[in-house]
Parts: sequence; structure tokens; C-alpha cells
Amino acid sequence: MKDVLIIGSGISGMTCAVRCAALGVHVTLVSPFPSERSQSVMAAGGINAVLPGGEAGDSVQSHVEDTLRGGCGLGGEKAVKGLCEHGGEILRWLESIGTVFSVDDRGRPLRRAFGGQTHKRTCYCGASTGKQIVSALVMEARRFEAAGRIERRLWCCFHSALIRDGVCHGAMLYDEARGGLEAVYADAVVIATGGQNALFGKTTGSTQCDGYAAGKLFMQGAELKNLEFIQYHPTTMETPQKRMLISEAARGEGGRLFIRDGGRKVYFMEEKYGPGGNLMTRDIVSREIDAQGGRAWLDLSFLDRAVIDERLPEVRDLCAKYGGIDVTREPIPVQPSVHFFMGGLAVHLNHETNIRNLFAIGECASIYHGANRVGGNSLLAAIYSGQVAAEEISGRTGGMHPADFSGDVERERRLLEKSMDTQSAFPVMYMRDMLAETMRKHLGIVRSEQNLAQGLSDIDYDLSIAERIRYDASVMPYFNFSLTAILTLARATVTCALERRESRGAHYRSDFPQADGALGFATIIAYDGGSYSVRLDKERAYES
Repeated sequence: MKDVLIIGSGISGMTCAVRCAALGVHVTLVSPFPSERSQSVMAAGGINAVLPGGEAGDSVQSHVEDTLRGGCGLGGEKAVKGLCEHGGEILRWLESIGTVFSVDDRGRPLRRAFGGQTHKRTCYCGASTGKQIVSALVMEARRFEAAGRIERRLWCCFHSALIRDGVCHGAMLYDEARGGLEAVYADAVVIATGGQNALFGKTTGSTQCDGYAAGKLFMQGAELKNLEFIQYHPTTMETPQKRMLISEAARGEGGRLFIRDGGRKVYFMEEKYGPGGNLMTRDIVSREIDAQGGRAWLDLSFLDRAVIDERLPEVRDLCAKYGGIDVTREPIPVQPSVHFFMGGLAVHLNHETNIRNLFAIGECASIYHGANRVGGNSLLAAIYSGQVAAEEISGRTGGMHPADFSGDVERERRLLEKSMDTQSAFPVMYMRDMLAETMRKHLGIVRSEQNLAQGLSDIDYDLSIAERIRYDASVMPYFNFSLTAILTLARATVTCALERRESRGAHYRSDFPQADGALGFATIIAYDGGSYSVRLDKERAYES
């Protein structure tokens, strides 16, 4: 029996785990917290699928075209076609394992409109689709845990991959419960660690998703792709802890954006783009709000109360709890915020990286969304990517005899111990807060060469002192050793944004406001001993 090590237990990680287990592969599923605390539970809006009885004129081909158009030509056509073709099959599978979708009086899944789509094809579970899917997957995973095919390792963090001669043989883990590093060997390693929210501090996502795994693997030779494409969600609400997402479902059900001009409400999206203006793609809506001063109002008060109670209960409750807002009577103050990362580890169609036996799935993998993600495609991609990787892994010959990495483990242990003795004026959490401020300021909705260059300079300064930071005993040791890799990922992200001298999708340059056809390729960035090399993937090496 082959062994696979999966890092991350959200929707993509659990999907890969249960599929591997069903195919006879033994899985070790690693995460710092239970799946119920993963970012996946925050996915509120829904999952895209073309189903029988859908809106007139809808088709898989239409879904493919919407996804490619939303990605501004940078999504791989073969990959997108596979994703969209499996939507119906994935929805039926989710129902079979206990996901409870909202249905009409004939038992058929209800669908809502999402931004960037030509037809209503987003199926949903009220306003808690992610929670429903996580709950169903947890129960499915427990079946295989009971059978001994899935072993869960909680309170563990990824430290580094065990790589030799371009082949991954497992990973080094930091076990918070036991306190120390250990090597775990496997026939394949799957990274399912989500996006890099912590680079920006307060976002709509979980700070558990900090980008460390991608940054560390980048430093170990894994290539990254399309890092400059960062989706700002146009409708979020400020709270002391984070940005609370006001789901696109609110606009899908008819919510309208406006600004105040004296005593007059100006429905600026409808004035500029017509009746469907509120459901333009997220990059467009975010830029329009930014142009209006960065703030707007979302009005649901004219909707029937039954629609709000039945289809948007989490939006209603969230606004009441965190803003004291009764959405049936008052508009919601909203601002754009970092929400999703189209960039991440570069993967082939089978979700393998440029390193043999190292895979990436879910949001940390860059393959389907191109320059901008269409609403409702993230959950679909999380599940589909997990299944694709599992199928590939199960079909390979297992039982390899890995090289001995005991020396590497001992070296890393010594470095970790040394880091606890370093002295500096800057504790690690202060440095991470500084980085978040830099990224928000210099990698926002609208960018320029001057702004990006200053951001790069600030990160270079942070990197120059990262090895001398003070060990912070008030946080988990993981936070102390993660800083350099996170800063390296941040530098790679700003480098990609500087190199792309055009505006495309979620990347908008005020100094290059138009798309350049000659630049219509994915950005690939590689790391070699401290140097960063960027190329356009004109050979489309990651689409085959």
C-alpha cells in the first residue's frame, strides 16, 4: 500500500484524503487544528455546477467560457474544461456523503447568480455552503479513520519538504504537542494549505493560512505562478479582529451597491454597467468602490424578509452581531478586502509541481482561475483538485526507498534552538505586522511602479534583519521559524507585480492601465540561493 502525506485538512485536503483512502492509499492527514476550524467553513456563497433543469441556455461550455473570460485568458483551457465538466458529478457526490443543499419544492438544487457568470449555476446550502461540505467530509473521513486508512495528525505544522535530486520523499513536521521536529516519509506529499492571508494581516480569510508552506517550498526549488493576481472582495465589513465577508450571495439575490451624494443614493454600478452591474467580476466592482473613495453601501432592505431569512441568514446574523445592523431596514457599510489568491504553487494538470511527487491542491495551487476567479468556482476547484491529485497518486507505483534525511532533521533542530537565543529589537509578531502593513499599502487594488518598488525595498529591509529577530516565547515556535519564508513569499509576490507591466484581471497598474496582448501568459517565478527569476510561461509548460 502506498503512503501519502497531506498537509492541510480543509475541503481540498479532506477530499484528497477520502479519495486516496477509497483507492487503497494510506493517508496521513496533518493540520494544526481540526477541520472544523479550517478556512473552508467560511465559504458561504455556493459551488458552481451545470445540472439538468438549469437556467435556459446554460451549458458546460458556457461555464468554461465564463471561467476563461473571468481569468482574462490566463486559465489553462484543458484544466478549466476538466473542472467545469465535473461540476455535476461533484455535486451529486457531495449529496451522497450528506451535504444538504437548498432545494425547490421538487427537490432540485436551487441556484443563485454569482459575479462574472452568464447564467445562474451556483448551488448553495443557505449561506453556509462551506460548513455543510466540511461537516459531510469530516464524517466521510472518520469512516476511513475507523478502517485505519486515514491517520490524523493534529497540532502539527509543516516545516519543510524532504527533497533530493528533484524528488520529494516526505516532509519535516513540527509537532506542537510533542515539541520538536520529525521526518515523515511518504510516496507523495500533497500541500493543501490555502492562500497567504497573513501576508496582508486582516483579510476575509483565516490567518492560519499564512503562506509559509508555499514560501518554504519556493526556497526549496518549487516554482510559483501568478502571484500578482490577488482578488479583493468588494463587500466586506470591518471588525476589530478581521474583515467579515458579506457574501456575493447578497448581490446574487438582488442586493444593490450605492454611495451617498448629499441626500441622494447613487447606484454607481448600475449607472455605469446597467442592470447587471452589481454582479460584475470582483476586480471591477472593487476598483469602482475604490474610485468612489474606498467605501460604499450595500442595500438589502427592499428584499422580501422571507428571502433574507431563508437565503441570507448568515449575512443577516453577521451584520446584527458585528455591526448592530438590521439589514431588513438599514444598508450595510462595505469596503473591498483581500479575499482570494489566484497565484500559488505552479502545478501541472495532475496537480504535481515541478518537484516529483510533490503536489498542491486548493487555493495554494495556481491552475484554474487565471488572472481572476469567478464567484462559485473556488469550492468546485478545491474538491476537483483533491480528486485529481488522488487519482494520479493512486495510479503510481509506491513503496519507494527514500534517502536518509536524519542529518537534515538534526541540522534543522540546531537552527531552531539557535533561533531561540537570538536577540534583536524586533520580535517576530512585530515583524509580521510590519509586513502586513507594507503589503496592504503597496500591493493594493491600484498599483504603480513607484509604489511597488517602495514595497520591495521595505521587504528587503525586513529580510535583512529576519535572521536576527527575537524569539517570542508568547507564540508557538512555528511563528518564530516561519518568518523568513513568509517574507520571501512576499518579496516574490511584489516582484511578480513589478514585472507585469500591464493591467489584467485582479492586477491593475495605474501606469499601465491597459492589457498587453504580448503579456497574455502566466507568470512563473523561481528561487535560487537568494535570487529571484521571473519568466512568462510562453511554452505553457504547466498546461500539459
